[in-house]
Amino acid sequence: MNVALVQQSCSNNKAANLEKSLSGVRRAAAEGASLVVLQELHAGPYFCQTEDTGKFELAEPIPGPTSELLASVAKECAIVIVASLFERRAPGLYHNTAVVLEKDGSIAGFYRKMHIPDDPGFYEKFYFTPGDLGFEPVDTSVGRLGVLVCWDQWYPEAARLMALAGAELLIYPTAIGWDPNDMVDEQARQREAWITIQRSHAVANGIPVISVNRVGFEPCPDGQGNGIRFWGSSFVAGCQGELLSQAGTDREEMLTVTIDTARSENVRRIWPFLRDRRIDCYQDLLKRYRD
Repeated sequence: MNVALVQQSCSNNKAANLEKSLSGVRRAAAEGASLVVLQELHAGPYFCQTEDTGKFELAEPIPGPTSELLASVAKECAIVIVASLFERRAPGLYHNTAVVLEKDGSIAGFYRKMHIPDDPGFYEKFYFTPGDLGFEPVDTSVGRLGVLVCWDQWYPEAARLMALAGAELLIYPTAIGWDPNDMVDEQARQREAWITIQRSHAVANGIPVISVNRVGFEPCPDGQGNGIRFWGSSFVAGCQGELLSQAGTDREEMLTVTIDTARSENVRRIWPFLRDRRIDCYQDLLKRYRD
């Protein structure tokens, strides 16, 4: 399978941001990709650096103007698109949602972000209600896609449940970066941890991982914070965690990668982690902590 990742910077100009995304989709299709993944909340800046009720005006329903625009390009290019949107589900009820668009422009399915962070510069609990769709893969013409979003990528439980439901790929639209005031060695540790944890999901589940991050510096909207320098580094890892391709930390890129989908079966035969799971002994995983 040929897949593509669009790593971009974002401004306050929504039309310009979407044009970057759509240009990436069209280029991916021209290069033979059958699946393209866009980064988290690619239509605009990462607005969760502050808590501002006015930002709820950015949300829209699904289907809605942005998903319909993306659907038209999916149909035009005959390509499956995974896009990340700020969903307005009902008055006062909003989600961070990844929508999967089929080659014919129809909605194959969507996933609402389950793990919601609340940290300095990442005040997502103010904006997003935790997802209620569970960890269910989306069936498409290119395979069964285990779509998760950003903060979900740190949780092995989410990746495992997607794999147990038959996901053939794990996909993570992402918005993560550095506090510019952090020391260089601390920045390096954070980025390496981010890459390592996702590669470990590929290894533990025997399926490839696609992770797409944004890039560029975005100042704090209220001028009080340090802003975020998004570290890019979008990548594809094979089902033994091997890096198949990776973007840089400081520039916009569109990567196209060929994934050998038959390898998962072969790898799982020699590393049968699913076979050897002791499901009779994992009850304590349902506890918050073992006192």
